[in-house]
Amino acid sequence: MAASPSTARAINDRSALRLLQDEGPLTATQLKTLTGLSRPTVADLVERLQGSGLVHVVGESGAERRGPNAKLYGIVADRAHLAALDVRTRSVSVTVADLLGSTLAEATAPVGEDDGGTGRAVEEAVALLERTVREAGADRLHSVAVGAPGLIDPATGELRDSSGLPAWHRRLVTVLQERLPAHVLVENETNLAAVAELRDGAARDREDFVLLWLGQGVGAAVVLGGRLRRGASGGAGEIGFLPVPGTTGLPSATGCDGGFHELACAAAVASLATAHGLDPAEALTSGHGPFLDALAHRLAVGAAAVVSVLDPGCVVLAGETGHQGGAALAARVESALAALSPLRTEVRPTVFGDAAVLRGALLGARDAAQEELFP
Repeated sequence: MAASPSTARAINDRSALRLLQDEGPLTATQLKTLTGLSRPTVADLVERLQGSGLVHVVGESGAERRGPNAKLYGIVADRAHLAALDVRTRSVSVTVADLLGSTLAEATAPVGEDDGGTGRAVEEAVALLERTVREAGADRLHSVAVGAPGLIDPATGELRDSSGLPAWHRRLVTVLQERLPAHVLVENETNLAAVAELRDGAARDREDFVLLWLGQGVGAAVVLGGRLRRGASGGAGEIGFLPVPGTTGLPSATGCDGGFHELACAAAVASLATAHGLDPAEALTSGHGPFLDALAHRLAVGAAAVVSVLDPGCVVLAGETGHQGGAALAARVESALAALSPLRTEVRPTVFGDAAVLRGALLGARDAAQEELFP
């Protein structure tokens, strides 16, 4: 069944807006070439988008040509302002950006302990966001995305109560929703890091990959067919609970000690460095072969279990360990993994490092804004 004229216009407008978003300012002629639409159709959609306040003329293309065909059209960046938050156990980082994703202001601050999650910690985090918004000169936030450790309930989209995580994490999202005239969404930090690597980073050329988050905690994000897979309960990628050889026992439903976490968390990496006579703060960048080989073998044990089930073809090492270990660690993990699994798997280091969560959150906020604003 052919699309109605109004549906066709909406599809064409959205296509043009996405191109302007991804490719930067374009002329009507360039839009015609990229969309395959006729010149009159492109002229009509440009007029509609200008009338809606989403597109404006930002300059001209070429020094020798003048006239309508030389006008460069771009997204009106300040039509919407976005915020991204990376919520850690003891700190919060904030980025405020425009509709194009350009950073206007950013800040990081420690957050103190709290007595139940409704007091000082929440107020400190909200105050940091408010200050950063003022610094950015943003009158009103359209969308806010929060990245936090813990499970996200796939039915409600809310952060689930998890043992070991501060209670104020869950309360923060509620307070933001109550105080801000903005769309507030929350996502697991590892999933957001995977979104960043998929869209703009180490896995940009892949539709299937697994991201291993290696930091204070250990987790994974699964991307198959270009889509993030959260699992039936939102727990896909809880690799810290994976039973593996080389631990002191088995994990339980209430704790991941005895699981892959015991081999790969930041504390375990520091202990391994000390055992090799290295300063834990410098071990990952020291180039010390025996230490990196030992760590790579540990990481390959967990990666092999994931690879044997999902066969993603690519594993991205993220978090503090993946970032600091870089290409040298990734190459060693790939070699160790090849010895454990017959499934060919490329291992790559993160592109964004510690900024991956904020980058993924900002992309989520931008997608939410565009879904509403773009026809």
